[in-house]
Amino acid sequence: MAEEENKQEQYVVLARKYRPQNFDDLVGQEALVQTLTNAIKNNRLHHAYILTGIRGVGKTTTARIIAKALNCTGKDGRGGPTVHPCGFCENCRAITEGRHIDVMELDAASRTGVDDMREILDGVRYKPTNARYKIYIIDEVHMLSKSAFNALLKTLEEPPSHVKFIFATTEIRKVPVTILSRCQRFDLQRISIEDLTGLFKKILANEQINAEEEALQMIAKAADGSARDGESLLDQAISLGGGEVKTEVVKNMIGLADRNQTFELFEKLNAGEVAEVIAKLQEMYKNGANPLTLLQDLINITHTIAKIKLIPEALKDSSLSETEREFCQKIAAKASIAVLSRMWQMMIKGLSELNIAPVQIDALEMILIRIAYSANLPTPQEILNDVKKNSNLSAAALTAPAAARGMPGVPAAETISAPTEKIVIATVDELIKYLESHRQPLLEYALKNDVSFQEFSDGFIKISVAEKVGNDLIMNLHKVLTDATGKKWQIDILRGHLGETIADRENAKAEENKRNVMEYPLVRAIMEEFKGAKIETLTHKISEGTSVGEPDGDDGNDLIFE
Repeated sequence: MAEEENKQEQYVVLARKYRPQNFDDLVGQEALVQTLTNAIKNNRLHHAYILTGIRGVGKTTTARIIAKALNCTGKDGRGGPTVHPCGFCENCRAITEGRHIDVMELDAASRTGVDDMREILDGVRYKPTNARYKIYIIDEVHMLSKSAFNALLKTLEEPPSHVKFIFATTEIRKVPVTILSRCQRFDLQRISIEDLTGLFKKILANEQINAEEEALQMIAKAADGSARDGESLLDQAISLGGGEVKTEVVKNMIGLADRNQTFELFEKLNAGEVAEVIAKLQEMYKNGANPLTLLQDLINITHTIAKIKLIPEALKDSSLSETEREFCQKIAAKASIAVLSRMWQMMIKGLSELNIAPVQIDALEMILIRIAYSANLPTPQEILNDVKKNSNLSAAALTAPAAARGMPGVPAAETISAPTEKIVIATVDELIKYLESHRQPLLEYALKNDVSFQEFSDGFIKISVAEKVGNDLIMNLHKVLTDATGKKWQIDILRGHLGETIADRENAKAEENKRNVMEYPLVRAIMEEFKGAKIETLTHKISEGTSVGEPDGDDGNDLIFE
C-alpha cells in the first residue's frame, strides 16, 4: 500500500514527462531547429529571440533548450555552446529543473509594470555567476505595459555581451514593432496530425500502453496542432480507458459523435431525405452528440469532399480512415461543386445561427431541413440547360440575368462555358470588355486598379504592377488571354513603378463630366439654392454634340445630389 501511494505521488503527467530536452526532440519545427543549429555552429548568436505560435506548440520549451545550448559545458566541464546540450552538466540540469541562478524565467502576465521591468534590468549589468550567458526568458511578453516595453527598449538594443533575451508570445501583433525590430523572430508551426500521431506512438511505446490507431488520430485532430493539448488528452484517454487508448472512449471523451454516423447523416442530407435526416440527427443527439460539434463535422466533410472532387490526390490524406475514403469517393462522384458550395454556404450561415439559438438542437434541425430541401433544387446551370432546350434564346442572353441575380453557390466557371471561337484582343479596352462579358470581376478590378499598361499589342503586354500584386494575378491573366485567343502571350512586368491606371483615368473622366455638368444653368441654379449640396453621381454620360445648357432628350433624372 505504501509503495502504491509513493507511485501516485511520483507520477508526472505526460506533457511534463516527455517535454523535449534538446533540438532533436522538437516535433514539427524543422525550420527553426535548422536556423538555430546553424547559428550556434557558426557562432552567429543573436542577442534577442522572440518565439510565437499557438498555445502548447513548444515556445517555452524551445526557450529552455536555447538556454541549455548556450550554457552547456559538456560532461567534462570544458565544452562551449552546442546544438546538442549534454543534459548532464550542472548548467543543463539546473535549467531543466528551473533553478539556475543565471537563467531567469519570468511571467509577463503577472509582472506587467515598468517597476517590475526595471527590477529585472537592474541585474543585466552584472556578469553571470555560474553560466556563460545570463538569459532572460519572458513568457507572454505581449502582456507587458507600454511603459514596461519602453523601459526594455534601450537595453534590448545594446545589451551587454553576456546577456541574451528570449521572448515567447501567442499574440505577436500586440508586441510593439520597436521590440520586434530588435529581435530575431521565429514562428513555431502547428504540429501536423501525422507528427502528433507519431509522437503519441513513441510515448505509448515507452509507457508500454496499447492504443488503437483511430483513437490516436482523433486525439491528434482534437489537439489542433498543440503537442501539450494532445499529450493532456492522451493522458486523459489512458485514465478513462483503464490503461489503454480505445476509440470508443476517445469519442465519448472529446464529445465526438460516431464518425461513421456523421457520414451517414451527410449522405442522407445530400440525397434530400428530410425525414431520415431528422431521425438520424435525433438518434445521434440522444447518444451524446453535441450540435455545434456535429455541424462543424458536417462542414469539414463538405470541404473534404469538394477538395477530393477537384484534387483527387487529396484522397490519400492520412487523416482519413479507409471507411471515410470510400464514403468521400462515393459522394464526390455524385455531388457537383455547385451543390457542395451551396451546402457549405448554408452550413457556415447556420453556424452563427447555432451560436445564438436558445435551443441548439432545434436550431440544427432547422438548418439541416433547409439544406435537405435545397438538395433537390436544380442548379442554375441545370435551369439554363433546360431553358435552352425549350427556347431559341442564346446562352449569352440567358446567363447575363442569372449572373445579375447572383445565384448562390455556383462558381462562374460552371455557369459560363469556355469560348468555342478564338478571338483577337489587341487593346486594353478589348481585354476589359472581354473580362466584363465573361464575368471575371476580380481580375478586372486588379487590372484597373493595380496595373498600368505600358504597351499592348496582339500577343504582347508590358505592364507595371503595384508591389502587393502576386504572381497568381499574372498567371491568371496569361491563362485568360491564352484561352480566349488560342495563342501564347508574352507578359513583361515592372514592379514598384506603377503609373496611371485605368481606374485613375476613369476617375479623372468622371470628375471632368461633373465639372461639365456644373455649367448647366439649371444645375448652377440648384447649387446656389441649396448651399453645401454637391453632385454625387452622374447616371448617364452627356450625349456627344449636346451643348452645355441644351436639353439632351432625356427625362432629366440624371443627377443625384447629396
